[in-house]
Amino acid sequence: MQKLSLSQSLQQKLSPQQIQFIKLLQIPTAELETRIEEELEINPALEEGMDEEYDTKDEFDEPGEFDDKDEYTDRNDDLDIDGYLANDEFAGYKMQGDGSYNEEDREMPIATMSSLMDSLMQQFGYLRLTDEQRAIGLQLLGSIENDGYIRRSLQAIVNDMAFSQNIFVDADEVEDVLHKIQTFDPPGIGARDLQECLLLQLRRKDLTDPYVQLAIRIINEFFDEFSKKHYDKIQRRLNVSDEALKRVVEIIIKLNPKPGSVEGDDSAVQYLMPDFLLTNNGGKLELTLNSRNAPELKISRSFADMLDTYDRSNKTNKSLKETVSFVKQKLDAAKWFIDAIKQRQQTLLKTMNAIVRYQYDFFLTGDENKLRPMILKDIAQMIDMDVSTISRVANSKAVQTEFGIYPLKYFFSEGIATDSGEDVSSREVKNILKDMIDTEPKVNPLSDDKLEKMLNDRGYNIARRTVAKYREQLNIPVARLRKQL
Repeated sequence: MQKLSLSQSLQQKLSPQQIQFIKLLQIPTAELETRIEEELEINPALEEGMDEEYDTKDEFDEPGEFDDKDEYTDRNDDLDIDGYLANDEFAGYKMQGDGSYNEEDREMPIATMSSLMDSLMQQFGYLRLTDEQRAIGLQLLGSIENDGYIRRSLQAIVNDMAFSQNIFVDADEVEDVLHKIQTFDPPGIGARDLQECLLLQLRRKDLTDPYVQLAIRIINEFFDEFSKKHYDKIQRRLNVSDEALKRVVEIIIKLNPKPGSVEGDDSAVQYLMPDFLLTNNGGKLELTLNSRNAPELKISRSFADMLDTYDRSNKTNKSLKETVSFVKQKLDAAKWFIDAIKQRQQTLLKTMNAIVRYQYDFFLTGDENKLRPMILKDIAQMIDMDVSTISRVANSKAVQTEFGIYPLKYFFSEGIATDSGEDVSSREVKNILKDMIDTEPKVNPLSDDKLEKMLNDRGYNIARRTVAKYREQLNIPVARLRKQL
């Protein structure tokens, strides 16, 4: 019996406030708004709007480094309510997420269901445009159909703007903004026909790949012949081999002819909503939070005044004491929630700033080969936080860069030692492995043993079992199943 009591006393228990922070930290930005709405509904002491004594927005409007100072002051601290609430720990108030914490909930999905237009408007907001360009962009976005195409002619859009908005532009100006929209995700969005849709997607691929270059030329110059499968004409005109043409066809048929929809559902598609925005301002990287992470919340002044009024009332009244207890619980819960939101903002920025510093060369150039080996512990040590906290951020967040939107998990990879004594990212090794398999002779594919030897010859100290693991992670079958006649 004595051992049992000792064991129970040594257990680490999370406070309701800690549980609330953990839950708020790991949810994606897209879900934060819903979670705040839930709290506003159940707690009348919490209100929307800015408070002079608790201003979260100013700290996160401007790009820059994380600032962890806490300026929150509780206006109710000077109220003497000890006479009412002696020995009362306010256990009656159950916060959202109160109770046992389930470690299985740590990994959250990043992609969230949202409409195509929501995703496009989110990305549109990151463009730096003049008022006229913004009006053109909104007109173009409104012209995108469910499958992702713009089928109205540019001249028709020019006419629409002139008649409906009294804005006079020409087709060249519209096309210039259209080209910006066509850089959005999903690739191919805003295309005017299938040919342009395929070209937009191909140009997002590795342009150093000769097969990608050949695919672009075929779609650009021989689209009719390709669509009618007149492959012999293409081969004669371009003098390409059967193998090269086969590789090009494999690349093209994997493209999405309807970038705005998924099979069986044209109305809702899964997209990444970025939690961070990283911009390159003249060679200087600047990080900001998605504005949805900085909600305007404050403690209700009327609720605080109510407690002040009760404090001057008859303290011996039992029902009044219960009322004061309820009001105090709600005020405490509102303060905890606002503090948790602020702590979430600070933790997100602190973690992402560390990732940017660690992977600075990649964020500056977009070159995947410049990704450094990085594990959760590296970031945790940089900012003196627990690895589990970094994991919760990395598992459920994404960053918008000028090269696209990346889930934070993308930047974490183990290191592989080289003959020179340096570590390279496992992602770099996977890219090399994929290139080897892509260019292997299909009549005699490379075994894992051969791939191991080829990587070793290039200076990568990697074992055959690791080659097999990386191959499986790339969804590439074993050599026997890759063999073609």
